[in-house]
Amino acid sequence: MNQKFLLLIASLIATSAFAQIGGRSTYQFLNLVNNPRQAALGGKIVTNYDYDPIQGLFNPASINPAMDNQLSVNYSNYLGDVNYGTVAYAYLWDRRTQVLHTGVTYINYGKFDGYDEQGNATNTFSGGEVALSLGHARNIAFTNFHLGANVKFISSKLEQYSSFGVALDLGVMYVYEAWDLHVTAVGRNIGTQITPYNEIYEPLPFELILGVSQTLENIPIRWHFTLENMQRWKLAFANPNRDENDLEGNTTSEKINFFDHAFRHMIVGIELFPESGFNIRLGYNLRRAEELRILEQRAFAGLSAGFSIKLNKLRLSYSYARFSSAASSSYFGLNIDLQ
Repeated sequence: MNQKFLLLIASLIATSAFAQIGGRSTYQFLNLVNNPRQAALGGKIVTNYDYDPIQGLFNPASINPAMDNQLSVNYSNYLGDVNYGTVAYAYLWDRRTQVLHTGVTYINYGKFDGYDEQGNATNTFSGGEVALSLGHARNIAFTNFHLGANVKFISSKLEQYSSFGVALDLGVMYVYEAWDLHVTAVGRNIGTQITPYNEIYEPLPFELILGVSQTLENIPIRWHFTLENMQRWKLAFANPNRDENDLEGNTTSEKINFFDHAFRHMIVGIELFPESGFNIRLGYNLRRAEELRILEQRAFAGLSAGFSIKLNKLRLSYSYARFSSAASSSYFGLNIDLQ
């Protein structure tokens, strides 16, 4: 099967919910939402600083002693029958070394029917990718700042083509306990392909994310505000399906302004009863809502919701994210306290 055609299909499947960001780099699965909590809050939430070790996969600065001996397992039935999941574990080595963190992210694209250049059927094939992450974070002495880093080893196989790469995530987080305020910045997927698919080296999907969250005083609500893809300002684009034609046959294209670009970066979310054994999560991804909006039809694109419930040493989570009237995803998660 033609290599360019194969890579195009795999890229479109893995990045179908990320519109114009997709197609610019390889290993796009690294930036997929990795757990139900993150999905319910709109995606790419990086400000949680608590027991859940899965947060360390997206923001290494969030790795902390509360994650000690916590295991997180997550699974998503994504678009087009693509399946992917994550596993993370953290261990408090000692008070000097502090917490060591490890995690795995995998994606299975399923099976495809192969054809040669003349359109004749060949063998079926599959594709999949996996990344192993090793992370650590430290508090800057006598401050409220935390620094963290992840090293990721990435393996990808698409039909007969394979690739190997390495990447680094760097994060800094400010935690002000008096206000229960978290402010963070994360640079993700800083790295390169060690072995390309076929001689041509492709860039990794670098992303810069900024975030802030806070639990309201005397109200059991924690709000989250995230700015995604800050490495590239212009995310908005004119959609030709929204062109307007007048009676004289003149076409007026959609106008893109400063606010269109600004809103594309924004994700908002809230958690109800964030500290209790049962909580509810709601989120809204403004870029997803706008890019997947269907004219003259209410599709609820960009909305997401979920909940979690704690049963002794187990915490179960579920989330549902809406992409369009024809596409949505469910996310399942399990946190286990191994102490």
